[in-house]
Amino acid sequence: MATANHKRKICIVTSTRADWGLLSGVAKALNDSESVELQIIATNMHLDPRFGMTVNEILDDGFTVNERVEMPAASDSPADTAVATAKCLEGMARAFQRLKPDILVILGDRYEMLAVATAATIMRIPIAHISGGEISEGAFDDSIRHALTKLSTLHFTATNAYRNRVISMGEDPANVFYTGALGVYNVINEPVLTKAELDSFVGIDINPSALLVTFHPATLDPVPVKERIGALLEALDWFKTSNVIFTYPNNDPQGEVIIREINDYAQKNPHRVAVVPSLGRTRYISMLHYVAAVVGNSSSGIVEVPSMHIPTVDIGIRQKGRIAAPSVIHCDSATEAIHAAISFALSPAAKRIALFSSNPYARPDTVKLITDRLIETDLSRIATKRFVDPYPILDIPMTADNTIDPAELQAD
Repeated sequence: MATANHKRKICIVTSTRADWGLLSGVAKALNDSESVELQIIATNMHLDPRFGMTVNEILDDGFTVNERVEMPAASDSPADTAVATAKCLEGMARAFQRLKPDILVILGDRYEMLAVATAATIMRIPIAHISGGEISEGAFDDSIRHALTKLSTLHFTATNAYRNRVISMGEDPANVFYTGALGVYNVINEPVLTKAELDSFVGIDINPSALLVTFHPATLDPVPVKERIGALLEALDWFKTSNVIFTYPNNDPQGEVIIREINDYAQKNPHRVAVVPSLGRTRYISMLHYVAAVVGNSSSGIVEVPSMHIPTVDIGIRQKGRIAAPSVIHCDSATEAIHAAISFALSPAAKRIALFSSNPYARPDTVKLITDRLIETDLSRIATKRFVDPYPILDIPMTADNTIDPAELQAD
């Protein structure tokens, strides 16, 4: 714990509208603590005008942004994304050098967080990671998430199964906490705007069959993203009575392709389609009170939306492997499959399932569970990270060609 003479410097790094929406409750609780000096570093999409310059949302929430780490990219190609990540690492090292945090808080699985965690590890700043142990097989985020787990010392997982997975990776069970998902906590506790306010903001009527759509590149998908978003847009053409609100994808490789396609689609359908770079936390959560279903491949549709008791259509491989409530309708990326899934999502049967579904990510005390551990953990205890092997180590001799001799596996 922090002493009377030293407030614990807890630094939150946030890079997108999505992770700030999740982290804002933790930030408020830490900021309200007399034993904490809260630090906030904003990077990546927060500082990009194309995505709404969402650093302003942090400021509008009443927080100080202590450092801004730019990571400009020449394009959204994989190579330029990697170069931007290198710039982020350099900027984070300088920011940490100035702020000297006692502990760092990061969330999720994005590539820039790998740069953040690398700088912190080299500079011997302990890391607390939120949302480890999850699976999303269709994106390179999956590997990055597990890498972040191995670079972190404190872990806050959204389900008990995810806690067990983190422990299976050699993390100390004493440092792995099942807290539930922050997004669910926010959905339940965030104030709700009126439908009229949201209609005015997006510029179309959020009618009873409206769909909220967010579609990201599935970065491990062998099929071009233009073909994937094209199939979704073709499926949406079947639902002429459903108004559609798109939000921008993240700035993953090939994200610009999706942005161009959805903007073109909105121009062709101005009376029923709106595109918003960022709704922000309050508007996004409020929107869930009025739309009929959420469509796309965002983790929010799986983690948070079930608590609003509306269906989610989860398209393709991006979120493959995540635990999901019965209200989540999985489909492949073909137009016919998407059409069938949305049709079911709008049916009375799907609405009944969503109404009575429980959310596996829900816990009522998520923010307190996380903030208590951040404030109270003895940092000297976690200064040296150790690997806790969950299985007995077998000393099995190898043959000359580096394979296991089957005879060695036979019981005595």
